[in-house]
Amino acid sequence: MMRTWPVEKDRLLVVGLISGTSVDGIDAAVVEVSRHAGSVHVQTSATVARPFEPATRRRILDLCRPDAPLEAVCAANFDVAGEFAAVALEAIERCGKPRTEIDLIASHGQTIWHIPGHSTLQIGEAAVIAERTGLPVASNFRVRDIAAGGHGAPLVSYVDYLLFRDAHRGRALQNLGGIGNVTWIPAGAAPEDVISFDTGPGNILIDGLARLAAGKERDEGGALAAQGRVSADLLAELLRDPYYAGRPPKTTGREKYGEAYARDILTRGQQLGLPTADLLATVTMLTVRSIAGAYKAYLPGAQEVILSGGGVHNQTLVRWLGEALAPVPVAIIAQYGLDPDFKEAIAFAVIGAQTAWGLPGNLPAATGATRPVILGDITPA
Repeated sequence: MMRTWPVEKDRLLVVGLISGTSVDGIDAAVVEVSRHAGSVHVQTSATVARPFEPATRRRILDLCRPDAPLEAVCAANFDVAGEFAAVALEAIERCGKPRTEIDLIASHGQTIWHIPGHSTLQIGEAAVIAERTGLPVASNFRVRDIAAGGHGAPLVSYVDYLLFRDAHRGRALQNLGGIGNVTWIPAGAAPEDVISFDTGPGNILIDGLARLAAGKERDEGGALAAQGRVSADLLAELLRDPYYAGRPPKTTGREKYGEAYARDILTRGQQLGLPTADLLATVTMLTVRSIAGAYKAYLPGAQEVILSGGGVHNQTLVRWLGEALAPVPVAIIAQYGLDPDFKEAIAFAVIGAQTAWGLPGNLPAATGATRPVILGDITPA
């Protein structure tokens, strides 16, 4: 277990924790992170995904608005931390190693509000996690990048660079989470050559319209979208959103593309007389077109696209994206030995290890920060 900071040992056993923009639950990954000659290697020994109970999810979503009561934010910060701690302990038990061999928990927490380039707020109090688990916790990763002039996101781009840079192939690492984000790593790239930004909605509007229009938590496998027809009129309206024309670095989140935006799309779809399947097809194509448009504008020469995140299970989304990006091959990150559902939990385990080593964890070319900085706070065991 980590006792001093920065640590000198080159191999750390870290539990990465995150709940993403979709607010569907907590992901945990127990990861051995090792460093050698400036490179990082990972080996995942256990993963856990624990969905939020519907009441908890609703409670968190009610905080993702500008008029959320301060008392509710304060209470949820501690209560949600208890859930993070429980998932961490479950992951440790599943990995089969004694708790004394775990060096660190790295918790991203749950974002409830993000103002790109200005401020950000994640709940899931690290002191509660440390007290419940008896382990040191690295947390609050995004704020130092913002303090250094960055957007505080995307942070996973640095881990993408460490794990997927290639001397001969230019790769685009596309995450299909609640929000879509991409890391573009040109062949033989130096850190300053990397481009990373949020492409726009990933699953957030697909899930939102599935709930509002179909009474489902998600469009399972993209089945509803596959039955519908894309509304050219509605799609054109949605693509006029100025976000898509903005230049990187840029970030976005639930505060822009959350439930209120999904309700606006539902209302507009009803005005146009669109059935549910057509609405799902249209917002699925919005994700596809926003990604493809961003690649055309900012990522010339991509030789490979590697997908991760929950959207890889939406076969319609993946198929349409492959068609839009052809002839560039599109692969799922599982082909490279990483579970696509746990990539971000693994990534924050790596960022936590960087913090423990006293090393920077951001990529200024991606976030817009003025310099590389050590991310996060350390809460002792």
